[in-house]
Amino acid sequence: MRYEPHEYQTYATRFILSHPIAAVLLEMGLGKSVITLTALYDLCLDSFLIRKVLVIAPLRVARDTWPSEIRKWDHLDGLTYSVAVGTEAERKAALMQKASVYIINRENVDWLVNKSGLPFDFDMIVIDELSSFKSWQAKRFKSLLKVRPHVKRVVGLTGTPSSNGLMDLWAQFRLLDLGKRLGRYITHYRNAYFAPDKRNGEVVFSYKPIPGAEERIYAQISDITISMKSCDYLKLPECVINAVPVYMNEQEQAVYDTFKEDMTAKIRGKEIDAANAAVLAGKLLQMANGAVYDEDKNSHYIHDRKLDALEDLIEGANGKPVLIAYWYQHDAERIKARFPVREIKTSKDIDDWNAGRISAAVIHPASAGHGLNLQSGGSTLIWFGLTWSLELYQQTNARLHRQGQKDTVIIHHIITAGTIDEDVMKALRKKERTQNALIDAVKANLGDSV
Repeated sequence: MRYEPHEYQTYATRFILSHPIAAVLLEMGLGKSVITLTALYDLCLDSFLIRKVLVIAPLRVARDTWPSEIRKWDHLDGLTYSVAVGTEAERKAALMQKASVYIINRENVDWLVNKSGLPFDFDMIVIDELSSFKSWQAKRFKSLLKVRPHVKRVVGLTGTPSSNGLMDLWAQFRLLDLGKRLGRYITHYRNAYFAPDKRNGEVVFSYKPIPGAEERIYAQISDITISMKSCDYLKLPECVINAVPVYMNEQEQAVYDTFKEDMTAKIRGKEIDAANAAVLAGKLLQMANGAVYDEDKNSHYIHDRKLDALEDLIEGANGKPVLIAYWYQHDAERIKARFPVREIKTSKDIDDWNAGRISAAVIHPASAGHGLNLQSGGSTLIWFGLTWSLELYQQTNARLHRQGQKDTVIIHHIITAGTIDEDVMKALRKKERTQNALIDAVKANLGDSV
């Protein structure tokens, strides 16, 4: 396919070429893969500044999306690649092939650096979904940081850099610039920009930015960071957000309220309890969906309110394909038991969905939220169960509401009234405001020279 870049795509590619360290905050659907690959082609095959590139991405994106993008565009012809996923033997064989671009899933970064026995001789790294390296305590972060000083160029790509607040930024930029802008240590960053928020005596559970911290952080990273929102550069079809409330009966509500108050309840003769507040929140979400796990991972039925609403929504789609997002496995099991649905897991599932061969599909945000192009197969998304993660929420929505979508996108949220579902929706809106402030602060100005 002939690549005719939008102006913003050319701008972003030039930014990567002119900045050895680049944080490119591209909202979903703006084509971050082809933007980056165009720069890689120049660096590897035109200017010869780079010999060997490592692309780190979520598993399905590494396996499916990046190879598909390289094969798709005519101007990338000649850019060789090797996909290092699968068994250890398969990964080693792929890494030993001769290529310009090597693609690996993020779960195998620690293996590559510390266990593979292969030399880490890449002179450029591309981190797709940079936000998945937001934990400075994770093995993948520590492993990549270990070899980062030996790499000449690095690009971080994400549309959700601060989905849980500004604290997320430190680890991401520590990998990019080795601590030049936000400090080499998380404690220094925390002390400089944050104050304790929720605490119990000397134990601090969370931090909040001190006055002026957001602006100072944005100023520190602005020289290596650009951001772009889809609505600024693309004429996307309308996206309609819809809340579908459902109501438990008095008996079902009483079970929920008792559990919320006492952290224990008897459901069909089985005692269900929660050891702490985090477990309580998870079990309340499950109850809102209609079932709950006990300590032995057996699920216990409570109600079918969301399944009934889902049936109405599927019927109301009048034959148009629907994509259903679930969070707990018992949700998927109950959906599959009631409706003829297919789960999106493999490359074949993705192809069949986009070809219109699947009328109803279920998808888990954590396994398929990033990078997958599903816009050709349908335009209706139904959130059966909600997630606290703004990143996974936005990324899953963007599987349908992205460049190439031809129809109005409808996103339904089935929300059980009087439950934690309502709190989750409020939290997602609050997180979104914080992230939008960051995106706006480092927004690209195409009128400026790069």
